[in-house]
Amino acid sequence: MIYFDNNATTRMAPEVRDALRPFLDEHYANPSSPYTFARGTSIALADAREHVAALLGVTPNEITFTSGGSESINAVFHAALTSQPERRHLIITAVEHAATMQCAQRAEQAGARVTRLAVDDAGRLDMDAYRAALTDDTALVSVMAANNETGVLFPVDAMAARAAERGVLFHCDATQAVGKMPFRADSPGMTFVSISGHKLHAPKGIGALVVRRGTRLPPFIVGGDQEQGRRAGTENVIGIVGLGAAAQLAQGAPALFEERIRPLREKLEARIRADIKGVQVAGADAPRLPNTSMLLFEGLHAEVMLARLDMEGICCSSGSACASGATEPSHVLSAMGFPPNHAFGAVRISFSRYTSPDEVETFMDRLLSIIHSMRR
Repeated sequence: MIYFDNNATTRMAPEVRDALRPFLDEHYANPSSPYTFARGTSIALADAREHVAALLGVTPNEITFTSGGSESINAVFHAALTSQPERRHLIITAVEHAATMQCAQRAEQAGARVTRLAVDDAGRLDMDAYRAALTDDTALVSVMAANNETGVLFPVDAMAARAAERGVLFHCDATQAVGKMPFRADSPGMTFVSISGHKLHAPKGIGALVVRRGTRLPPFIVGGDQEQGRRAGTENVIGIVGLGAAAQLAQGAPALFEERIRPLREKLEARIRADIKGVQVAGADAPRLPNTSMLLFEGLHAEVMLARLDMEGICCSSGSACASGATEPSHVLSAMGFPPNHAFGAVRISFSRYTSPDEVETFMDRLLSIIHSMRR
């Protein structure tokens, strides 16, 4: 099998599996319990919190463990609106993850006003439009660091700084960025940052939300005092330990992605473009993640291509896994202005730290063979 859908999820790293294995057997105590037997679990949670904080450039008490990116995003929207009832305006982009889009839609149905910032045909934001959208009524800006479908990067540091000048809370969905490119959560104005473990070789069902010092976060889940009173419920010890180990592994990952993975991505795109007519690379003219390529094949249907790739033992997707099975074109590609005859032919390839040159060569050969066959 060749697995090229790493923006959907990643394989667990061997180092992560080794780190969490003891907590499947001997270290099973509740970390909140008062006896000595529970100390090992409690210490492991503290260590993991330090590792995640170090990866993101913040202090350990600014880290709140969650079940993943979607929960973190929901918690941020809940906090921004309940802690500032006088503010009823939200700013997102037109290409956000489904969790952000649906949180904004739900707030809109409850009476909030939502600005959805447009992107150009390369997936880039207009900073002038962003600055004009900020008002004294804005409760929250929520913007992804890197788009999960195209890999296009957004200027979140500059956006956070501008939000801070206007006294507006800023959330960055850094789920796709962390572990693939340099990223710090301590940029001026960066109020909240969310990450998800299964995007950087940790287990599924674990994530972290950075809540910068001095920021109020009314708990989204109540029922206990865990996570400094920010999130109730017995901690997911196995997931947290795994995320901590993955955070350690990710410290040197941006250099690896830049030096080894980006050249593989560039080679793939160059060969596909040279061999196939009518193919476009979404976001090719914008800064992108080094591991992501969204290829659009005019007049072909992605479902057919993906099914035939699957028969060849190759895993990739047509976009976000959260929108799998959707009958409409990707909202990201539609926002970029691609017509349906291009958008329905979109295949997303996303590499990981484990992707090899031989896998890329095999993939290119099989994909080109499939496309030529379909065109005939």
